[in-house]
Amino acid sequence: LRALSPTGRPAPFDASGDGLVVGEGAGVFVLKRLSDAERHGDRIYGVLRGFGLSNDIGGSLLAPDAGGQFRAMRAAYARSGWAPQDVDLIECHATGTPVGDAVELQSLSTLWGGSGWERRQCALGSAKSNVGHMLTAAGAAGLMKVLLALRAKTLPPSANFSKPVGGADLDSTPFRVQTKAEPWPERSKGTPRRAAVSGFGFGGINAHLLVEEWLGETRPAQARRTLNAPAAPRALDIAVVGLEARFG
Repeated sequence: LRALSPTGRPAPFDASGDGLVVGEGAGVFVLKRLSDAERHGDRIYGVLRGFGLSNDIGGSLLAPDAGGQFRAMRAAYARSGWAPQDVDLIECHATGTPVGDAVELQSLSTLWGGSGWERRQCALGSAKSNVGHMLTAAGAAGLMKVLLALRAKTLPPSANFSKPVGGADLDSTPFRVQTKAEPWPERSKGTPRRAAVSGFGFGGINAHLLVEEWLGETRPAQARRTLNAPAAPRALDIAVVGLEARFG
């Protein structure tokens, strides 16, 4: 397939990227309705707010399709009520293959459009630069990275990036590849940090997940709801929780 890196160095979004490096791993997440997690006193790592799924339909087995990726991302934002510009960090699928990374940048640019954003406002990264492509566990690695970033209030770095793939001019886009750990500031008091995770699978199966910081009792009073009050209509209100509160 000529997909594996001959140098053994994963470099997502970088001009030197020459393929993916296979990693191994597994990930398990505990999901609960947010109201249940709050009532049980669980440690909440983040809240899932929306998702989108698509198939490339007309794409080939080996070549990703920007249109299919765009449909998955657009569906996630429609489901959540967010705009793409609400997200500060995108954990990308980017594997380090020149074609695949260039297509992903294209689909992101289409999603964000030509206005309504500031240059370099959104950080991009890929856990594959750190641990390789875990194949069936790749999405778990990306989600875990985002949840820990929310917990630490830190934008995490992506490794092995110096120059954009395909001569892309990222400086004229809303995106930047995050190359060092930096504080993740809140946009305004009471506004949760927000991120997205992309997983674009072999054969054209595309998924995009939207994740929000849980602010707990620091949320503005008008944003809180009691356990007995009806929840506002929302496609997703799912907490990712830790087991510490239950098992020490």
